[in-house]
Amino acid sequence: MKTPHPIPYQGSKRHIAKYILPFFPKEINTLIEPFAGSAAVSIAAACYGKASHFHLNDLNQPLTALWHEIINDPKGIAERYKRLWEKQLGKEREYYDFVRDQFNKTKRPDYLLYLLARCVKASVRYNAKGEFNQSPDNRRLGRNPEQMAEDIFSVSNLFKGRVIITSKEYQEIIKTATKRDLVYLDPPYQGVCSSGDPRYYSGVDFDEFMTSLKYLVRQSIPFILSYDGRTGNKVFGKELPAELELHRVEVAAGRSTQSTLLGGDDITYESLYLSKDLAADLEISPQDLINKSYKPQAIQLSLSSN
Repeated sequence: MKTPHPIPYQGSKRHIAKYILPFFPKEINTLIEPFAGSAAVSIAAACYGKASHFHLNDLNQPLTALWHEIINDPKGIAERYKRLWEKQLGKEREYYDFVRDQFNKTKRPDYLLYLLARCVKASVRYNAKGEFNQSPDNRRLGRNPEQMAEDIFSVSNLFKGRVIITSKEYQEIIKTATKRDLVYLDPPYQGVCSSGDPRYYSGVDFDEFMTSLKYLVRQSIPFILSYDGRTGNKVFGKELPAELELHRVEVAAGRSTQSTLLGGDDITYESLYLSKDLAADLEISPQDLINKSYKPQAIQLSLSSN
């Protein structure tokens, strides 16, 4: 099954989302993403029938506005992207700079989609003034409009009528979760960025985030956390408190972008942390989950479409 992904986004879980789904509970009312970004996990869950409703939240308001357009007006946003893409031809760098300036003035969703399709690493980066300042990748024109339209319409069909889109603080979104929901958390990695790092729209304070995780644990609300990882011998992220009683799984995510650019072959492994209640309900023994690296092929075989 081809999984659509209309929004290019650095840090997206599009390549490993199908390996995260086997750790989902059998029944989920709402899949909640407090740090939605490209919503790769929610899209995959919708494709495989893993949840009936979805809540996408992100502090980046232009991004959530783009999600509104994709879901509720797929034809309009696809046509606007196509016009922008075609207008750039023959003057790609000049036109990118023009659209970037216009986006910083208007925050138009179609401008953001074009910028993400064209910029280096599909990285959302803002300066101290809140202006998008990522440079274009001059090696490519951005995604073909026909392919983009196909994914936009596919995602709209998956989500329309069963998704809530918000742009609030993650703590507020977490408080809406119930035991029948699943919270998937993918915050900016502690080892990669901080609140002052312009590569991300907003940083996350470690202690405040731990307080939110403890709340979920106390309420017995199931959650999965994508938090840290390693590339080669380099490990990212602070150690999580033992009192949370989380179960850790490593998923091979392939070569990192940086490693590829430098001609290296280091593999990046991303860590998933499963809440105690979620791990207890899985058919896989929790002992087998702790610090174990699963081969993607093994995880993929356990997927099934409802």
